Amino acid sequence: MPNVLVVDDSKVMRGMIIACLRAEPGLTFSHAASGLEAIEKLSLESFHLVVLDLNMPDIGGIEVVEFIRSQDKLRSLPVIIVTTRGDEASKAQALAAGANRFMTKPFTPDAILGEVRALLHGSGAAEKNASEAHP
Repeated sequence: MPNVLVVDDSKVMRGMIIACLRAEPGLTFSHAASGLEAIEKLSLESFHLVVLDLNMPDIGGIEVVEFIRSQDKLRSLPVIIVTTRGDEASKAQALAAGANRFMTKPFTPDAILGEVRALLHGSGAAEKNASEAHP
């Protein structure tokens, strides 16, 4: 069963993301309230996907993505950034760090579910976006 790590310092947002993703059968979820907690969980558990906020009080999302990409066992782990930052510089920075997708809040349940499905089950669009993120 695919295990998804949802990382956001807002308990409400973590709950909303998980509620949206429950529409996909067979997913299991874990969550973290900070970048540091996410890194700890990534070091101890196996995940198939990370949904990650950029703005967190301790270690930000960019640093978490950089950590993921620096670890041999995590390097290919898909990461979706879900953030309030909608500017092009934030998007470019997240994709350059290694994020596979970049979404802004608010999002629709269908939009986030579509991204998760594409990354977990593979599609040409997922591969295209990943190759754009990793030139």
